[in-house]
Amino acid sequence: QVQLVESGGDLAQPGGSLRLSCTMSESIFRYNTMAWYRQAPGNQRELVATITPDGRTTNYADSVKGRFTISRDNAKDTMYLQLNSLKPEDTAVYYCNAVNSYRLSFSKPLYSWGQGTQVTVFS
Repeated sequence: QVQLVESGGDLAQPGGSLRLSCTMSESIFRYNTMAWYRQAPGNQRELVATITPDGRTTNYADSVKGRFTISRDNAKDTMYLQLNSLKPEDTAVYYCNAVNSYRLSFSKPLYSWGQGTQVTVFS
């Protein structure tokens, strides 16, 4: 069974930066399109960014475009999300998953969710 583990969440001030990491338990990581999601209290889980298996194509939700950067290191079976220019509305639990498409509107998660990592942006 595939296990996803997110890490790197922390407290940050507006304008600050964080880097999140995601690892996958199976060696299939390098073959999967991957994605970051987030869920704020009282809200549905939101797709934030996707990245193709070769890392060449990325897509972002409008709410994070220009501030967040998704990347991956297939040699380490690890995906990253660099969060810059953080805003209070970025406060959420961030999750990663493999997805069926890099196109945001068609993207669906493939595996069970991990525990996520909490990002809190406060003034």
